[in-house]
Amino acid sequence: MNVSDVSNLAAAIKAEIGKAIVGHETTINMMLTTLLAGGHILLEGPPGTAKTFLARSFAGALALKYNRIQFTPDLMPGDVIGSNIFDFQSSAFKLTKGPVFTEVLLGDEINRTPPKTQAALLEAMQERAVTIDGDTHRLSDRFMVIATQNPIEQQGTYPLPEAQLDRFLFKHILGYPNREDELKIVTTQSLRANAAGPDAFGVAAAVDEKQITAAVDAVAKVLISPEIVDYIVSLVRATRESAAFSTGASPRAASMMAAGVRAYAALEGRDYVVPDDVKTLVRPTLRHRVILSPTAEIEGRSPDEALEDVIENIEAPR
Repeated sequence: MNVSDVSNLAAAIKAEIGKAIVGHETTINMMLTTLLAGGHILLEGPPGTAKTFLARSFAGALALKYNRIQFTPDLMPGDVIGSNIFDFQSSAFKLTKGPVFTEVLLGDEINRTPPKTQAALLEAMQERAVTIDGDTHRLSDRFMVIATQNPIEQQGTYPLPEAQLDRFLFKHILGYPNREDELKIVTTQSLRANAAGPDAFGVAAAVDEKQITAAVDAVAKVLISPEIVDYIVSLVRATRESAAFSTGASPRAASMMAAGVRAYAALEGRDYVVPDDVKTLVRPTLRHRVILSPTAEIEGRSPDEALEDVIENIEAPR
């Protein structure tokens, strides 16, 4: 498979998602980039902006096993990864696998569960494995977490710790749709407000697992020049030196950005990375990995605004 095939594969996935979802082109591109880069994505937006339905539609367009966890304050780590339960018939402990044993995992409202339960995903997201009672169990190579959170409601929420946030390739911010898209949503979906899921809109798998694996292999061959690598490292290091941040991005952020820009370039139909690919992904890759300084917070600056200054101060390669 070459990059043109990757672009065609992405178009087929988008066409299926488009049967149920109106707009959100940028969000879908971010999710596809995450899939092809082998990462995880955090979707943040106000209620009613189709975060959960978009994740379900995305999973429905892929021939991958899908599970969902509705995170709540009383959820326990064993509810996520599973546990060994004693079987009286065989007089032995038997592993009951949790919903994490899947390929596409939707973590709905992930910030509504305590840090102890959030931490149950750390090993799975980083190593694609879970340890239960001392035994390590491998997860699928295609394992991907799509997590959602609501930034407005603060009651009953637990901010994700830095170690958890650092596992996400992207943090993508969803806003409200424009007027034209909202008219389409109301027109096409008002009669199906209680539809069971994306399948009610005709969403079906557009690709199989072999095609996804071939696409991931093709992305790994996308050329990223030493100049682009130097540009990525310079941007990440600049966040540690900027007065706007008390904590900058980690070396892992640079490595993950390099993987992300390869996937993004392939979706654009190119077998090489250009500086604009990096500029497009700086904010979703770093906004959740940096911490604003007290001065920047007093000034009312956002991480995106501070990152924009970093981008402007670092010269891009030609």
